[in-house]
Amino acid sequence: MYLNNAWYVAAWDHELCDQPLARTILEEAIVLFRTSDGQPAALEDSCPHRRLPLSQGCVIGDGLRCGYHGMLFGADGRCTDIPGQDVIPPAAQVRAYPVALRWNLLWIWMGEPAKADPAAIIDVPHFAEAGWAVNCGPAMDVACHYQWMTDNLLDPSHVSYVHASSLGNADTAGVPVKTEVGEDRVIVTRWLLDNDLAPFFAKRVPFAGRADRLQHYEVRMPAQAVIKDVVAPAGSGAPEGRLHADTFLIDSYNLVTPVDADNCRYYWFQVRNYAADDLAESEALTEDFIAAFNEDLVVLSAVHAGIKARPGKLDLATDVGSNHARRMLARMIRAEGVR
Repeated sequence: MYLNNAWYVAAWDHELCDQPLARTILEEAIVLFRTSDGQPAALEDSCPHRRLPLSQGCVIGDGLRCGYHGMLFGADGRCTDIPGQDVIPPAAQVRAYPVALRWNLLWIWMGEPAKADPAAIIDVPHFAEAGWAVNCGPAMDVACHYQWMTDNLLDPSHVSYVHASSLGNADTAGVPVKTEVGEDRVIVTRWLLDNDLAPFFAKRVPFAGRADRLQHYEVRMPAQAVIKDVVAPAGSGAPEGRLHADTFLIDSYNLVTPVDADNCRYYWFQVRNYAADDLAESEALTEDFIAAFNEDLVVLSAVHAGIKARPGKLDLATDVGSNHARRMLARMIRAEGVR
């Protein structure tokens, strides 16, 4: 099940160079390319003549030329040239998809073009704000259904076990969560009070001793997650909204693009309020997140394989948020009446 009328990440902007780029999104074959002025375009990756993928062709000016018989398709999907003949049949066209560039990412709209509003792309406060820094990692291919990934992104409890040597530790285990349900999102939070900080944070916060830490896990439909960590000296008032001068803030944006029923593609970056001009820290942060996310990928691929082999699952208290999100998304998909 997929929500079609939604923006999905198709690629990092830097991934799209002078050659066509093939992607599978919501089980549809897509080809991305840039026109002569550098603008991105996305087409159905299938020539209507003999169905050779257009991604096996080449970019010519503002269009994409098929590598079999040279048919040239513009960014609107219409054929503009067929070598050896003057008449272009009406059927000589492919589907074109709306695209937009934001946050250094190329986004694609998979549903009705008239509903594609770039203003609906997720907002990222502090992205280019003074005193804040951004680091990003490579897109990661995950061998699991995309909803196992979004379940994971609504589950603060797993850090105690999957990330026991990085994002979690014994002090993060067993702390209850609070779940909030909005119109298009689900939020799961908990405060870890007077906490012995997990290794990932202990080596970065600008204060010594125990801490109060907020875990804010939020999934916005269909598959975009914002994870916020607020880390402050214990007892300094952070849970009541008073932020100590040494409060550590990091927002992680986790953008999941479904590929097919067994695979998804994971794009991510972080925005932080410390070491804004420290390139070495950005690189270290990225490497630490890659290590942590690889731990998730091992677990999630095994979960997908295990549930595919033996369908059905036992729900725990920690699944309340993800179950709300699954029901919300199912309602939105049914409302589209597509698939």
